[in-house]
Amino acid sequence: MEWRRIPPSALIGLVLTISIVLVALLAPWIAPYATGEVVGDVWAPVSEKAWLGTDNLGRDLLSRMIHGARITLMIAGAATALSFTMGSILGFVAAVSGGWLDQWLSRSVDLLMAIPTLILALVVLSVLPSSVTVLVLVLGILDSTRVFRLSRAVAVDINVMDFVEAARLRGEKTGWIVFSEILPNALTPLISELGLRIIFAVLFLSGLSFLGLGVQPPDADWGAMVRENKEGIVFGIPAALIPAAAIGVLTISVNLVADWILTRTSDLKGGRGNG
Repeated sequence: MEWRRIPPSALIGLVLTISIVLVALLAPWIAPYATGEVVGDVWAPVSEKAWLGTDNLGRDLLSRMIHGARITLMIAGAATALSFTMGSILGFVAAVSGGWLDQWLSRSVDLLMAIPTLILALVVLSVLPSSVTVLVLVLGILDSTRVFRLSRAVAVDINVMDFVEAARLRGEKTGWIVFSEILPNALTPLISELGLRIIFAVLFLSGLSFLGLGVQPPDADWGAMVRENKEGIVFGIPAALIPAAAIGVLTISVNLVADWILTRTSDLKGGRGNG
């Protein structure tokens, strides 16, 4: 891959996304302080000791941002992997199998999608502890309904094509058809949806944390940091705006990369078709 061929917008998104991921991976080694360590006064301004100032308890905001990036991406990434694994496989199986299995899976997904996602998550998290495992399961399962709908719709179109019928006539089983015939030809829309689902997981997690049902103290993701410092906005203190801006930057950068990957994949397929 030649960097000169990457559009400027995609290159910016790629650099920002890689930078945020590296910061998250290296958080324990590059953060100046521990996530709960008090280093100064409440909402202290920028100084040599605290490059972004301090938060509502006097903790270093930069260290909290770095550790928060790690928690945010870890939960969002795990939830997205779970939602795509569960949703795409079930969607492909439903499309290929048809009959009562397709109806049962589709109606079950319709039932989950009929309940507002945020309300359902709040009900579940008000009963279960807000641990990392529970958050990943809740976000992943709720988000898998959207992935199921997309993957099933794509697989239904692919399922009637000649090469799939030829595989059936050869006696191939459902699993082989799903992973060898359906999945490779459904990657383009799934890749596009992957970027959206990652961002949805980040925003959803941030919303839950802002409401107090996400990541619990002393740990914090970016959404929890906005909630902790929101009172400072009235006094002109930007402690809540910094994590909010980080969420916005991550959202835009991942979408830029996802759009470029989708365009590039579509162009490659178009080129093969024309050849």
